[in-house]
Amino acid sequence: MDIFIATFLKMFFIMTPFFVLSVFLTVTTDATAKERKALAIKVTISVIIICLVLLFFGKNIFDIFGITLDAFRIGAGALLFLSAVELIQGNKATAKVGDKDISDLAVVPLAIPVAIGPGTIGILLVMGATFENKSSMLMGSLALISAVLVIGFMLYSSSIIERIIGKQGLLVISKITGLFLAALSAQIIFTGIKNFLGL
Repeated sequence: MDIFIATFLKMFFIMTPFFVLSVFLTVTTDATAKERKALAIKVTISVIIICLVLLFFGKNIFDIFGITLDAFRIGAGALLFLSAVELIQGNKATAKVGDKDISDLAVVPLAIPVAIGPGTIGILLVMGATFENKSSMLMGSLALISAVLVIGFMLYSSSIIERIIGKQGLLVISKITGLFLAALSAQIIFTGIKNFLGL
């Protein structure tokens, strides 16, 4: 159960839910509530599939490229820290939509790179490689799916959330999320350095 809670919280914050929500609201400004809900479902399914593929095949990727887990921890932590800084400063790259059909936005840019950025990809690969047995892998997968479903529900209810807290409220929450991400990324980097140096 500890693995489930820890993984759920980690993945929820790593995927910067309030930033994802603010981008979702931005790119669906002219959409109806029904169109937003349909898009939210597509985004949620896309994110779950992509995350599970990265989680399950992380070890294979390490083996193919000859990368050690601790080296990847340091790299992924650094990328996550940059994402945190961008969130806090409020200048994380927003998606350019143009005249695309709203349903075409589900995978790119809303799933990748908005919900699953470089930092998230790195953490998923590390997480998949650290699960010791099938039981921990199952709990981790369920926690990951649960975190994505909560974010998906936020997107599904985006019209209601926008009315309640407003865009300014979302901006404030995004900055607070950035602080949590900065602390999490620092911990990941320190763990990688500590293990790499054998301390």
